[in-house]
Amino acid sequence: MSFLGIDLGTSEVKLLLLDGSGHTVGQAGAPLTVSRPQALWSEQAPQDWWQATEAAVAQLREAHPRVWAELRGIGLSGQMHGAVLLDAQDQVLRPAILWNDGRSHAECDELTAREPRLHSIAGNLAMPGFTAPKLLWVRRHEPAVFEQVRSVLLPKDYLRLLLTGDKVSEPSDAAGTLWLDVAARDWSEPLLAACHLSRAHMPRLVESTEVSGVLRPALARAWGLPEGVVVAGGAGDNAASAIGIGAVQPGDGFISLGTSGVLFVVNDTYRPNPASAVHAFCHAQPGRWHQMSVMLSAASCLKWAVGLTGAGSEAHLLSEVAELSMAERLQAPLFLPYLAGERTPHNNPFAQGHLAGLGHATTRAHVGYAVLEGVAFGLADGLAALQAAGTEVSQLSLVGGGARSGLWAQLIADALGVDIVLHTGSEAGGALGAARLGWLAAGGAPDLVCARPPVMARHQPDESVHAPLAERLQRFRTLYRQLHQG
Repeated sequence: MSFLGIDLGTSEVKLLLLDGSGHTVGQAGAPLTVSRPQALWSEQAPQDWWQATEAAVAQLREAHPRVWAELRGIGLSGQMHGAVLLDAQDQVLRPAILWNDGRSHAECDELTAREPRLHSIAGNLAMPGFTAPKLLWVRRHEPAVFEQVRSVLLPKDYLRLLLTGDKVSEPSDAAGTLWLDVAARDWSEPLLAACHLSRAHMPRLVESTEVSGVLRPALARAWGLPEGVVVAGGAGDNAASAIGIGAVQPGDGFISLGTSGVLFVVNDTYRPNPASAVHAFCHAQPGRWHQMSVMLSAASCLKWAVGLTGAGSEAHLLSEVAELSMAERLQAPLFLPYLAGERTPHNNPFAQGHLAGLGHATTRAHVGYAVLEGVAFGLADGLAALQAAGTEVSQLSLVGGGARSGLWAQLIADALGVDIVLHTGSEAGGALGAARLGWLAAGGAPDLVCARPPVMARHQPDESVHAPLAERLQRFRTLYRQLHQG
């Protein structure tokens, strides 16, 4: 048997194939682009997601034909919060509005006013990135589109519709809509009504580890697969990443360095604390929840810096940063990593990125270091918010594309004051977790499937740099207040 994970990211669709022993056989991917037709807007065409998925499937099938033919379970992971709007014929009505879209800031206030119980039911502040305010925006600005809406799906669940023909979601992703009663793990009719919607607009819910449907026979034939391949409920990208690195017990946690930056800690009960802009969502593990801080730009800041400085590649810029001494690093500019606004702890879609302290001596390497440090400081702010919500951690795993850089991992350990652990295959992130969920849906034993991957490296805080980094962190926070709070 083998199992496939499909991770629908913002910049790429990633596929990962596991064999029956849980070993990664192969990976494939296809790139995606984001459209930003106006300030604060961020959109993608759902049809592009499917084309990218089929392209990645073709790569994986060609590279590993024998293991591919043994496929028995598929799991889905994906970018959260996106609004895919379908008409009565399940046709896409407009481009999907993504998680890092900030246009619906006014609708957040409207939603909070329309349903005062929002925070207690959904466990989260209304933020423009969430799905519910997006629908209020569409109703106000595109009423002809809103009138045609018959179904609202999250990004990965649109892929599921094309895979199985079924409209299904699960609690970890649905918790990011602001329509879920997070404690009950079910849709909230009052929150839906506040957006002029009903349960009929929503997909049915299953748990992440359960079977949500079966691969359509015609698609199975086209992909060279047997009939009866099950598709798991799957999970939002961060909950899937948690499954991938075995973070399923209370207190387990990780940092995801992808397009966004996430600090995720598992809880055994529902612990909302919306006042600190901390997210309280359902975990992909039944009977578990999690707290999460989110910064909207993380590894994407490094990609931006490469383009800005003409470094050629992320690896080249990182190599230049590595040549800097600690004294030289402390002379670098300060960087606010708010290239797409920010969630935790500021909940400010209008926050902007800044490089402060440039001079004639500033080099490309200094700018590269500033970007790495600014993201680390953003994560430190997220940890402080989690600590204010009652969560304490001493060790965090690191996943996502940013996990490839030992330099960045050490800087994060120093800035946060916690051990940072890298696992074998940790850069696979949600794709590995999705494949594991497919394995569970096909009958895999949870203790076996959700085992922690081997530790590849451990980065412990360096006490010698704690004081200078703490001083720069205070300047970082002061800079934000001066620029954005007057």
